[in-house]
Amino acid sequence: MRVPARIYASQKLMSEMNRGVIDQVTNVATLPGILKFAYCMPDGHWGYGFPIGGVAPIDAEEGVISPGGVGFDINCGMRLVTTNLTYNEVRPYLKKLVDTLFERVPAGVGSTGFLKLTHGEFRTIVEHGAKWCVENGYGWEADLNRTEEDWCIAGADSAKISQKAVERGFNQIGTLGSGNHYLEIQVANPEHIYDQETAKAFGISIPNQVVVMFHCGAADLATRSPQITCRSS
Repeated sequence: MRVPARIYASQKLMSEMNRGVIDQVTNVATLPGILKFAYCMPDGHWGYGFPIGGVAPIDAEEGVISPGGVGFDINCGMRLVTTNLTYNEVRPYLKKLVDTLFERVPAGVGSTGFLKLTHGEFRTIVEHGAKWCVENGYGWEADLNRTEEDWCIAGADSAKISQKAVERGFNQIGTLGSGNHYLEIQVANPEHIYDQETAKAFGISIPNQVVVMFHCGAADLATRSPQITCRSS
């Protein structure tokens, strides 16, 4: 090991992690050019090379390039959406909320989204990214500066995508995807907030605040909002 490996997790999470997570984050710590630590986040689970949830800061001059560290797909995204509700306000409606999310959000192998696109429209989305969503009423301008590269990587060229890849992906626009993707109603408990200033900067400022966390896949696209303002009835 060139640097120590560090896993961020409670004792309970650690006890339920596969041994492969520890082996993989240890392997990451041996990479040329790695700086300070090989990290693994609390959602860590077995990947292909890195553990899923693995992070490796690499020196730009002496390090390595790993295009598929955690897997062979790219661009899985995670987003935490804040609300102004507390757990006590939401608790009576949790079952209804979960049932409604299950009903409204397509998920799983073979699922299709509510957007019905042509192959050409799909290629346009590939090049325009989140900006296409905003322009077509599926997002807000504020979303763009919360997205990597301000909505789209410059130089994106859909001509580089094979027709087979388009066939596999264009019907999944608007779905959560499958595998380890999820949509969860979560609670930010005060005892689990270790940096109050950072949490506040991200909109977490109420004790036992309800938030929504989702993880969607490389071929999938979810409309992303910076904040949900709600009132319980």
